[in-house]
Amino acid sequence: MATSDRNPAIEVRDLVTHYGNTEILHGVNVTVYEGEIMIIMGGSGSGKSTLLRYLLGLSIPTSGNISILGKDITKLDAMEMQELRKNMGVAFQGGALLSSMTVGENVQLPLFEHTRLDRKTMQIMARMKLEVVNLGGFEDLMPAQLSGGMIKRAAVARAIVMDPKLMFFDEPSAGLDPVVAAELDELILRLRDAMQMTIVVVTHELQSAFKIADRITVLDRGNILMSGTVEEVRASGNERIQSLLNRRPSTEELAADEYLERLTRI
Repeated sequence: MATSDRNPAIEVRDLVTHYGNTEILHGVNVTVYEGEIMIIMGGSGSGKSTLLRYLLGLSIPTSGNISILGKDITKLDAMEMQELRKNMGVAFQGGALLSSMTVGENVQLPLFEHTRLDRKTMQIMARMKLEVVNLGGFEDLMPAQLSGGMIKRAAVARAIVMDPKLMFFDEPSAGLDPVVAAELDELILRLRDAMQMTIVVVTHELQSAFKIADRITVLDRGNILMSGTVEEVRASGNERIQSLLNRRPSTEELAADEYLERLTRI
């Protein structure tokens, strides 16, 4: 289905953010449609993780609007945001499993926090989601007993245990060998197809991005260079996009007065 035939799941309009006095995102505009996998990519310091932080409602932007599932999260109070987050799953870069809990208990945690289900039902739901990520039978292990790839898959099981409409991945392939990374890519594709999820993936791994993306948004120094299909991004004539795709180093050139101002700023 073409994106024009789908409703937006996420709409970001004129988003401006600051860390202290430094502007990080400069009027960013992004639309993610229902049922698609959107890759957010860019070099280190491009603003990828900052954009993800604001999509999750963890910080209040300087200006602009962020609509998630039809709700402008810049206008929601804490209780309303908490309710909306029940429809959002997040798989953090390092997994973020609690080391004092078993794998099964980690996966059940959102159910304990947000539902009144009985213990047996929660255990069954956790086992079902562990089966989805090919970790059936591992619920009694501790996180320290898992490999890096297994930790990331367990984190995915926890993120999907409440069947969210939106799923966010932060650098899912980071630190994984190529085979395990490819397995995680296949898992992301299955989640989109089997569970009809809208998925946003922040990554700098080009091979993974090109494999799973429906569309790619390229960030550079807090600006959107383009959003398009894999083919459109590959064919882009933008020099900075091609530098990113071909791993060419780039150097920042400053005018003499701007360089002096940077050194002498108080």
